[in-house]
Amino acid sequence: MSAVIEIRTYKLVPGTGAEFHRIFVEESLPMLQRWGVEVVAFGLSLDDEDSFCLIRAYPSLEELQGSQDAFYGSVEWRNGPREAIVSRIESGNSVVLPADSVELLSASRPTARVEAAEPV
Repeated sequence: MSAVIEIRTYKLVPGTGAEFHRIFVEESLPMLQRWGVEVVAFGLSLDDEDSFCLIRAYPSLEELQGSQDAFYGSVEWRNGPREAIVSRIESGNSVVLPADSVELLSASRPTARVEAAEPV
């Protein structure tokens, strides 16, 4: 199996977005990095301060499952930021895509250009 990209989105408890982001940056992200997880992108939505996105890359679907089982089952996670993170999540969704499909789309997509319309 080829490399995969996991896209997670979270709807956060209203009013907790800024604190969730701070905890993620200061505690969860360094922990993910120590565990060798490749974080591709993350952050609060520009149009909803209580929506968060996390994008991670893995060598394979099997590596994703093994990595997450180990990370989320670890004492470091359970005794660390787990409660502060989980308590701020109202709901979440996860999508896993082949990494090459994401690369192909971004490589072949032309840059958008917006031009002013002529008055009618």
